[in-house]
Amino acid sequence: MATKPRRAPRRTEALSRDVIVQAATEILDAEGEDALTLRALTVRLSTGYGAIYHHVADRNDLLAAATDHVITPIVTGLVADAEPRQVLRTIALGLFDAIVAHPWVGGQLTREPWRPALLDIYESISEQLQALDVPEQGLSDSAGVLVNYILGVAGQNAANARALANSKMDRSTFLAAIAAQWTQLDPARYPSVHKARTQLRDHDDREQFLNGIDLILAGIETVHRAGKNSPAR
Repeated sequence: MATKPRRAPRRTEALSRDVIVQAATEILDAEGEDALTLRALTVRLSTGYGAIYHHVADRNDLLAAATDHVITPIVTGLVADAEPRQVLRTIALGLFDAIVAHPWVGGQLTREPWRPALLDIYESISEQLQALDVPEQGLSDSAGVLVNYILGVAGQNAANARALANSKMDRSTFLAAIAAQWTQLDPARYPSVHKARTQLRDHDDREQFLNGIDLILAGIETVHRAGKNSPAR
């Protein structure tokens, strides 16, 4: 006599939006964006579709919620009355680390620029720039430059981390291979690349990223300081 297939055990703990979002984040981190399906989520949480849909509208809503879950702690609860330049560096580095650790986040932020996570980033950066006395007419451009730099560089480093993981090499070996390729380039055409190859093995992505933040902030302050000191027309 044929036996009926056994059903997976049903969930006994209460299901909430936070539990669903945490499970979705774990799937995204472990297997990537393509692996996040409502079917995969029901299996992971031992529940049914109806229970999922009770808390999230659809897959896009779930992706947005998972992105907010990663980003919101970075741009909220900042130390009050802290020096704004240091707060900006803290926000920037927090976002850099988060996007490298959760590569799918960068894609979500750039795919839907109206979502709360990106708006929260923009607001938190704008607030600190205002504390640095960046004038109203320069605030939008200054915040835009910083946001685009942070997301662009963090996204590229996340891609580099995936390439390193796929190469099956450790970081030092990977960088040594790139340096060897640069050595083969024409030094007359690529003199700066030839000089940079000697420092590549000891290259620190986070340090270089923060150096870029400092350069941008110095440029913003210099431009607006010059604007204040220029004679009125």
